[in-house]
Amino acid sequence: MLAYLHIPFCDSKCHYCAFNSYDTKSTLKKAYMSAINDQLRFELEQNTIEKQSIRSLFIGGGTPSCIEAAWYEPFFALITPYLTPDAEITTEANPHSATPSWLQTMHALGVNRISFGVQSFHAQKLAFLGRNHTPSTAIRAVENAFNAGIRNLSVDLIYATAYDTEALLNEDLRIACSLPINHISAYALTLEENTPFFGRNETTNPSEELARAFVASIVKAGFPQYEISNFGRYQSRHNTGYWLHENYMGIGAGAVGFFDDRRFYPPSEIEAYVQNPLERRTEMLSLEDLHVEKIFLGLRSNVGVLTSLLSQRERENAAILLHEKKLVQNNDRLFNQDYFLSDELALFLTR
Repeated sequence: MLAYLHIPFCDSKCHYCAFNSYDTKSTLKKAYMSAINDQLRFELEQNTIEKQSIRSLFIGGGTPSCIEAAWYEPFFALITPYLTPDAEITTEANPHSATPSWLQTMHALGVNRISFGVQSFHAQKLAFLGRNHTPSTAIRAVENAFNAGIRNLSVDLIYATAYDTEALLNEDLRIACSLPINHISAYALTLEENTPFFGRNETTNPSEELARAFVASIVKAGFPQYEISNFGRYQSRHNTGYWLHENYMGIGAGAVGFFDDRRFYPPSEIEAYVQNPLERRTEMLSLEDLHVEKIFLGLRSNVGVLTSLLSQRERENAAILLHEKKLVQNNDRLFNQDYFLSDELALFLTR
């Protein structure tokens, strides 16, 4: 079992961000932090979750570090008895708001992994993206987390922006590698609706050659790729749990939950969620839905796809991809060799 907590607040909104997050609703923070505890109690009881059965907790956003660390204490008091002794407990953080005291308090609560939304160490690129931190702030934040005793540290980097050149991306990677991290998440800039970047020209760099070179450089720097956007000497259990199609609780506004053949959707608007944190819409998934999801997730990661999962038609399609060396087989699993083609391969396999 996995657990995800969504914090939908931000100090400022980045130009590319389409996540369920707001920079204008800070007055709702206290009420929201109370509501998540109400939902967590309900989820633990409703799903009869056994103690010491949650092996990963991920706090994402939004910006978890814009919430005072002490305000997380009631949530941790509730969930800690259900965490396995070796649970991975991750929080995302913005370098601007992840102060030394915030990091120390979160570590004391049990956080043992932090993913920093760095995006770049280039000042002009950060301003272009609408980030509210400087390169030096990002460097200090990672160092402060290490000094607070947190050893599993990750940084996010964005590529495929109009600013990107091979030299700039290599410099971003060089600085990242100089820090005490063991994981990198690298995301291509995409233009999402209802963001300042949407509809603007000359915001992206569509060069596939540049993208592939950057990914190859990350791997060469000692961060093996284990998923389409994730690289690490340490591979996140939470990420891998999603690819393995494990059940997960979703706590907070817009945080999706998944149990066996059902997906649960709480309200995404903060006001509606605070008013009734137990409200949720349920989606029933068919066997075909689950089948296709397992194939797509398996080919987007090093989890792979069990051959026993495939229908006769899919086995025939897999044989074509194996012959063309688009897939490889190891024992009873098929693995993707080119994550840039993940969705195309999954579509061909399931056609």
